[in-house]
Amino acid sequence: MTTDPTSRHPHSVSAGRQRLLRRIGTFFSYAGLSLVALLFLFPFFWMVSNAVRSNAEVMAVPVRIFPEEYHWGTFVEALVALPFGTFLLNSLVVACGVTAIVIAVSCLSAYAFARLRFPGREGLLLTYLSTLMIPQVMLVIPLFLLVSKLGWINTYHGMILPVAFSSFGTFLLRQFILGIPKDLDEAAMMDGASRLRILVTVIVPLAMPAIGLLSLFTFIAQWKSFLWPLIATSGVEKATLPLGLTLFQTQQGTAWNYIMAGATISMLPGVVLAIVLQRVIYRGITVSSGFGGR
Repeated sequence: MTTDPTSRHPHSVSAGRQRLLRRIGTFFSYAGLSLVALLFLFPFFWMVSNAVRSNAEVMAVPVRIFPEEYHWGTFVEALVALPFGTFLLNSLVVACGVTAIVIAVSCLSAYAFARLRFPGREGLLLTYLSTLMIPQVMLVIPLFLLVSKLGWINTYHGMILPVAFSSFGTFLLRQFILGIPKDLDEAAMMDGASRLRILVTVIVPLAMPAIGLLSLFTFIAQWKSFLWPLIATSGVEKATLPLGLTLFQTQQGTAWNYIMAGATISMLPGVVLAIVLQRVIYRGITVSSGFGGR
């Protein structure tokens, strides 16, 4: 007389089915994530693919996914055709300047809204955050008139200062600082530390994840900014990379392969910064995670 082995070990069969279902679910999860990643990466692949083609092949029909002939010299030709070094320097000065001021102002204002008690604090914070609802286009004309009256047209400070304040940065850092225990502030005060020293030596190191995110967002936003540099500059000497790439569009036609090559080169600083700040953000989260449950 034989017996069904499954009847002896129903729990092992059920566990085996669960493992199989988990493996199938994991496979489809990774497959779906890979598909989404490919969809997001395709524009970057297409940019590089057009950068190594001739301009005639870029405009050819039907469209080819891969170039018929690779022209790696397009990158060098794009760098030589325009004063790319000047554009790169201007973009670095503007992006780094705006990012530094935004971080400094956001840290000070966020600490004030999170730790200091003064009359009208909540109303002032609400008014400050309400500026997020104002479109940038509505501010262009008043900012241009102000910068023009000050004689800051075609200057670095005229490109940096009008856009160097972020209510979003204040809100982001304030929310993070609220999660840091006040016991650390009180302990530092008992040691004789001032408010500014507490901010610099206690709050800022613990808030590095939020500061890293804000730095990354601000730098990339200013690196690819086009509207305000277009209005605040005149000529090539203070033009940034997005403005410089438009010079490849002439009456004789548009050199799309040069534009794609320049866009590929201009993307590299943002990628490097994202990699560097990713380590800072993860390390900061590891350090500050012990305060989450307090």
